[in-house]
Amino acid sequence: MTQNIALYIHVPFCRHKCRYCSFISYVHREDSIPAYVSALKHELQMRVNGEHIGSVYFGGGTPSLMPVGYISEILTTIRSLSSLNMTVEITIEANPGTINQIYLTSIKDLGVNRLSLGVQSLNDNELATLGRIHTAIESIDAVKLARSAGFDNLNLDLIYGLPGQSIKNWEATLSEALVLAPEHLSLYALSLEPGTRMYQDIENKQLPAMEPDVAADQYELAENLLSRHGYRHYEISNWAKPSKECHHNLVYWQNRPYIGVGVAAHSHLGNHRFANTPSLDEYLDDFPGNLCQRQKWTRKSALN
Repeated sequence: MTQNIALYIHVPFCRHKCRYCSFISYVHREDSIPAYVSALKHELQMRVNGEHIGSVYFGGGTPSLMPVGYISEILTTIRSLSSLNMTVEITIEANPGTINQIYLTSIKDLGVNRLSLGVQSLNDNELATLGRIHTAIESIDAVKLARSAGFDNLNLDLIYGLPGQSIKNWEATLSEALVLAPEHLSLYALSLEPGTRMYQDIENKQLPAMEPDVAADQYELAENLLSRHGYRHYEISNWAKPSKECHHNLVYWQNRPYIGVGVAAHSHLGNHRFANTPSLDEYLDDFPGNLCQRQKWTRKSALN
């Protein structure tokens, strides 16, 4: 009996490391993309065996740095190894400024039917503080390009709780985002890990300290505003129009099984959680050889 399962694909390449980011990503390594895609296909062949794939999610990093031809190769490999219905939710994360009309139309033709844009803010000063390389206007243009390419399931990522971010500025970003009429919004409170540049800036008094009470008020404002505009709050950080909830998000939220492939990708199978190496070079060296052995080393204890 085949198992219904979600599939996550980590794409760890970025043009620039944002000041708040602690995710596993690599800059100035885009020349490794061909080898990385080959490694991904090897891992997929080792890990996927006839399962019914209920959702596919390309996360990062910046998946939209991956050329269309490589996305096609990955999806073709998945379809050859599993049951992947043409209506299955396939999401790709993209950063404004890294996409154009031809790219979006091409991935839509491949079966990608959900786009998640890393907007983060619609205030240029806040974007500069975060270290983003796009502007608010580029985010708005990216939404227009997505609509022209035929995407009717669009998510915008936004961040609140920024150092010095007022409730008024947060409300302005939310209001501008609502004008763009996305089907889905993911709102994340800023969380900084030691070692990130923003964390150091706050430690060195170059940025004001984060204010948890203000962030809590911003969250409450979002709940009220989005509810009035017809969005349902279905998970801690996610709001959606009716029937536009992210299927992949729900797998994580409901503690259902998923396979993660790629650098630092996590999986949850058979009541066990395990992860791949966070090192890009180790991951590339492991294929098609010793990945299974490495996963035995990283396998967590069984869940109760």
